[in-house]
Amino acid sequence: MRASSRAENIALDFANAAPSVVKSIRQRDLLNTWLRLYARQQIAPAIWEYQPARLEEELSDLIYYTVESSTPTPRLVIQSEGTRISRAYGHTGKGVSLDDYVGPRLAPYVLPIYHECVARRLPVYSVANVEDVYGRIVAYERLLLPFQTDGKVCHVVASIKTFCEDGGFEIKNLMRGNDALPRPKLRAVIDRELFHRAPARIAPAETVEFSDQPEPAITAETIELN
Repeated sequence: MRASSRAENIALDFANAAPSVVKSIRQRDLLNTWLRLYARQQIAPAIWEYQPARLEEELSDLIYYTVESSTPTPRLVIQSEGTRISRAYGHTGKGVSLDDYVGPRLAPYVLPIYHECVARRLPVYSVANVEDVYGRIVAYERLLLPFQTDGKVCHVVASIKTFCEDGGFEIKNLMRGNDALPRPKLRAVIDRELFHRAPARIAPAETVEFSDQPEPAITAETIELN
């Protein structure tokens, strides 16, 4: 049973999705900032252009990588990592390649997600169930954002969110605390609706009815939201 489950996890296909697939409001904000930059030329932006609002509040859940090579597969090196991520893996990893950091046991579940992000040059979102040291099920939500220079993906930023329906859970050694392997629930390339949708607006020439007035209906002007 364990071997069969492991094979199914590794073989999970990547779905095609719109930005609405991302559940976390904070991760959606990070994605929207990326989308605004992407929309200018339909290419991944440079890392130095990326300045999302309230970035300081997210740093504990972010990991910055450099992509040192892409042949035959990308090699990602950790440049900085949030404190929550370090606790989940049990140690820090600055300056360490991703494959060495996660180790051979977790690599088949982690590396393909990053490789897909680099290859497609598009955001990739994944959700996997993991167990904390007490056996509680925790949803591990990962959003990867690619950044390129001179037509080559040189950086990836990962945002990690964790959620437990039962409430509290133990973040320490979350990814290494027991023998249960991650159980992927979703892997998706965000390749649809690649634009930032502004908040709801009144459509052009939308009719506003006043039932107690005999005059013709009044037409509202379009409200432009910057």
